[in-house]
Amino acid sequence: FHHQPFNYFAPYAEGTAARAEHLKDIEEFLAALRTGNLPAVAFVKPIGAYNEHMGYTDLLRGQQYVADLVKAVQGSTAWKDSVVIITYDEAGGRWDHVPPPRGDRWGPGVRVPAIIISPYAKRRFVDNTTYETTSILKFIETRWDLAPLGSRDAAANNLLNAFDFSQTP
Repeated sequence: FHHQPFNYFAPYAEGTAARAEHLKDIEEFLAALRTGNLPAVAFVKPIGAYNEHMGYTDLLRGQQYVADLVKAVQGSTAWKDSVVIITYDEAGGRWDHVPPPRGDRWGPGVRVPAIIISPYAKRRFVDNTTYETTSILKFIETRWDLAPLGSRDAAANNLLNAFDFSQTP
């Protein structure tokens, strides 16, 4: 339950209109992908059996879930306009030899992996820019010329360094 954050917000409680409108299951995502009806931005958060959290899930099963999802996007008509960002909400309990830099009470915390898959992602490129989760929001805000939601995403580094939009998809 605690890995499904929208369960904690009353507007998204079971049976509400907001939950029905905004929170879809993976089958609805895949159907929208097949029919060309994806929204401009979609977040996919795997449910328990596939979320790769150590101690109660099979990591390989979760990784296969992500690989299948990426293949589905790559095989769709949406691929030429897509960015898939794979990241995690924590380090998974793994030890990191690099201590996090000093920050405010919210971080930065331990490093977490992120993989950007897109026809426009720079090829054979490792980005050493310091990012945070809100860097994803910054990228979305830049793409659609939206104002920042708050000070955190306003100050975040943009993911644009990981892309080459001049390359052919």
